[in-house]
Amino acid sequence: MRASRFRWLLPALFLGVTSLTLPAHAAPQAAAGGDDALPVADIQTFAEVFERIKRAYVEKVDDATLLRNAMRGMLGQLDPHSAYLDKQAFEALRETTEGQFGGVGIEVGMQDGQLTVIAPIDDTPAARAGLQPQDTILRIDDTPTDRLSLQEAVNLMRGDAGTSITLTILRQGESTPRTLTLKRQIIQTDSVKHEWLAPGYGYLRISQFQSRTADQVDAALDDLTAKGAPKGLVLDLRNNPGGVLDSAVDVADAFLDHGLIVYTEGRLPDSNLRFSAKPGTRADGVPMVVLINGGSASAAEILAGALQDRHRAVIMGTRSFGKGSVQQVMPLGNGDGLKLTTALYYTPSGRSIQAQGITPDIEVRRGHLEIAKDSGLAISESDLAGRLANPNGGAGKAASGDRAPLQDYQLGEALNLLKALNVLGDAAVIPRPPADATATAGDPQRP
Repeated sequence: MRASRFRWLLPALFLGVTSLTLPAHAAPQAAAGGDDALPVADIQTFAEVFERIKRAYVEKVDDATLLRNAMRGMLGQLDPHSAYLDKQAFEALRETTEGQFGGVGIEVGMQDGQLTVIAPIDDTPAARAGLQPQDTILRIDDTPTDRLSLQEAVNLMRGDAGTSITLTILRQGESTPRTLTLKRQIIQTDSVKHEWLAPGYGYLRISQFQSRTADQVDAALDDLTAKGAPKGLVLDLRNNPGGVLDSAVDVADAFLDHGLIVYTEGRLPDSNLRFSAKPGTRADGVPMVVLINGGSASAAEILAGALQDRHRAVIMGTRSFGKGSVQQVMPLGNGDGLKLTTALYYTPSGRSIQAQGITPDIEVRRGHLEIAKDSGLAISESDLAGRLANPNGGAGKAASGDRAPLQDYQLGEALNLLKALNVLGDAAVIPRPPADATATAGDPQRP
């Protein structure tokens, strides 16, 4: 298993236990009334509000609850990803990282104040029920979500395997909500799958980035290249909500033999990191198409951005989610923790993905292809009287061996592009459209 370089958190999928301290020179500055000096007047106002709540609120509230609520508000107003983690939330992060918990299998986040599906996880009740990215969750059983925090919503959706949950959702473009009943199960997923799309054309699916993902990718590539280099490879990152930064870097390193993969920049020196590829690569020279969509976030965007900037793969699909910030989880003395945004990450060319995402080289929207029914009126050579027989015998049908990519329009287009790249060779030139900003927000969590 690969050694983890740094314990950094991208969405809320990887628990990096670190401590954060101010530089030694900061304390004297604060004492001298510098930029870090405590605002005495504001603290007095806080104490006044605290005292009035305790004295006049309709119900009695203990001091610990008020203080924790104040800390939650303080972090929650910074950005959608910073948060105060009580022991329950801390444990939820750990369970999510280990990839085993009772739930329905969706990544959710807050977008424009609404609980929104970021991506369903493969082979889970959410995926089987047909939940899609950007579905808005209006109710969880009988509880409206408009006043719930993200963590409260996640806690409601988690539960014992075998129990049922009813979600009321509103899909983009629809005016009538849908009601879906799902049965919770133990969510324990492998993050990597592979198979052959057609003879010579491989398919590699990464559903999330866990600590073992890079090793699983290596094993999949060993299988796909056992009899020689494939003619082409599709790397599917659609609805991949991200995860462990180290895993994304290691997977990128599998396809790159040198140069920068990603770098981070923050206010503190230890927030400024650079990750580069090591010599040697897998599937060297094999044409690649990477599929992304609005559910591709964070670590998935790091991988797609690195392969795009280094011209190692053609990026196809729709614009990704746009989660380009880095979080650290810092333990507190009472057993709780902080999840704090400490840096932004950038692709090798210096692009920030934050609130912008990765723009595909070739935009292909989700669709479904159907083969038109034969009217029965078409005539072919085989229908003609006195036709010559096929010298090979039989009806002359070509064996396809395909994975039926017609069921997935984007995947079918990726396969067609790979075949075209093999025909065109060095003559193929893929345009790189400039990225334009689009506002999105949300911290993916997994119930």
